[in-house]
Amino acid sequence: MSAPRPNLTERIMKDEDFIISKTDTTGKITYCNQIFMEMSVLPENELLGKPHSIIRHPDMPKAVFKLLWERIDSGKEVFAYVKNLSADGSFYWVFANVTPSYDITGKIIGHYSVRRKPNPKALEIIKPLYEEMLRVEKSEGMNASMNYLTKQLEKEEVSYDELIANIQD
Repeated sequence: MSAPRPNLTERIMKDEDFIISKTDTTGKITYCNQIFMEMSVLPENELLGKPHSIIRHPDMPKAVFKLLWERIDSGKEVFAYVKNLSADGSFYWVFANVTPSYDITGKIIGHYSVRRKPNPKALEIIKPLYEEMLRVEKSEGMNASMNYLTKQLEKEEVSYDELIANIQD
């Protein structure tokens, strides 16, 4: 499947919806629920075994995913706002919680993600932040984008986790 061409049609999650997926340690999808299939406009057989990045929207700064992978690969959970791309070119925003999954010996064997509808007021903060991170990323690279995020957090005197938690409430 070739990547869809993004359009301006936005899908909005219902308040009661939860998108659930599991991946292996390389990010390949091993489980997805019905709401994930509906929002991504992809059937299960086109999701399972594919990299989770199959739904990555080009408006998302790579630095956000770098942060996400660093956290979960070190055994920590992470919360993030993510703009996803559906197979028909539409998009949808989620508030994601991603945690590592462990085997009985404590080894990370995959990742578990639960996504819900983001607070619209949070998106008023996240959208311009991501737009600027992406602009910086395109001109100066991913590390510069990460540095921009770090400087914004320092300016607000909050950690990444504090910012995300504060704006979702």
